[in-house]
Amino acid sequence: MVELLDGAVEEAYALAGLRYRPRFTPVMRALMVCEPSTIGQIAEAAKITQPAATQTVALMIKEGLLASEPGPLDGRQRLIRLSASGRAMLPRLRECWKVTQLAAESLDASLPHPLSTLLDEAIAALGVESFGKRMAKARTQLPGAEPPSSKSAAGKRNSGAGKNAAKKKRAGDA
Repeated sequence: MVELLDGAVEEAYALAGLRYRPRFTPVMRALMVCEPSTIGQIAEAAKITQPAATQTVALMIKEGLLASEPGPLDGRQRLIRLSASGRAMLPRLRECWKVTQLAAESLDASLPHPLSTLLDEAIAALGVESFGKRMAKARTQLPGAEPPSSKSAAGKRNSGAGKNAAKKKRAGDA
């Protein structure tokens, strides 16, 4: 589903003459509200993890959409802002985001239940029981399966993966 949606959105950006990825949208929107911002502030505003924000900001700097400068009190802290190129792109991005919103509304209208509602419900359900825990339970239903150790590294690493992916998708819907 994410691949189908993001692929179409990325194609729309290309048709609009933009070198831009859907994953940039949460960072771009966060900076439109408050800049300069630290990576942590961007992650919080965009509702993405700090590692995801760090990776995305690095890609956006490489693409020339963002600029980074040392913080005034601590040179190790980086302040991120839109570059001139990133700022110049905003009118076309806003148009693309509006088209994406209208397309999402069209999709919602053709479904028995709006996709946005289903995503909100899925995120809430994953907040109650993570996808990693659900997978661990499912594994025990296989014939002859041994229960995984409750403190395995894989269990810790993957316990929030579904929740974070859903959060990222929700934040990146544009």
